Amino acid sequence: MKRISKNERVRGLLCWLAAQYIRLVHRTGRWEVVGQAIPDAIWNDGRPFILSFWHGRLLMMPRAWPESQPIHMLISQHRDGLLIARTVGHFGIRTAAGSSTRGGSGALRIMLKALKNGENVGITPDGPRGPRQRATDGVIHIARMSGAPVVPLAYAARSRRLLGTWDRFMVPLPFSRGVFVWGQPMSVPRGAGEAEIEEFRAALEERMNTLTAEADRLVGRATTDPEAVAPC
Repeated sequence: MKRISKNERVRGLLCWLAAQYIRLVHRTGRWEVVGQAIPDAIWNDGRPFILSFWHGRLLMMPRAWPESQPIHMLISQHRDGLLIARTVGHFGIRTAAGSSTRGGSGALRIMLKALKNGENVGITPDGPRGPRQRATDGVIHIARMSGAPVVPLAYAARSRRLLGTWDRFMVPLPFSRGVFVWGQPMSVPRGAGEAEIEEFRAALEERMNTLTAEADRLVGRATTDPEAVAPC
């Protein structure tokens, strides 16, 4: 797979096929949207926001996002991240490559500039390596510096495959019942200190896991649990 993924033509074909699969799943399924009024209210005010979702629930996110709303997705500079970037590019989604350990400052500048220009940004706060469904504080810092609210989003599908990856990546199957569930926005004060940042981080993590469990419940599926973290 590593050799295959290094071939430019093969990479392009794989990403195109992945985009077509996303379209197939969405068009053949019965997909419901819960809470659409939440992002609509922010957009109607002419404001951007920070979209936050778990890495394992990434695949169908392009179908929850209107093409009329510009967005930059933060992806890792790892090979998998670059494949994701090319795949979502088929839906008009732009990307910024970086992480907390590699390219992070450049990606942060892109995210903040996009928000300042009225464009939305998307982040998986447990990516790119986990722990699963455990939020880092990066998204909270971006919210604090930009003044933009964080809006969580989850999806679930009745017919699915959960891969044996660190994030239990969900692959919905065609002709399935599915649901997107939007959560309430969270705003972070610009003057928030270290203790407050941690409180917001923990609150966002809990809100996102509650949202994920609700999405799974709506399609009659058991939810994926956050990865256990050893106490400090």
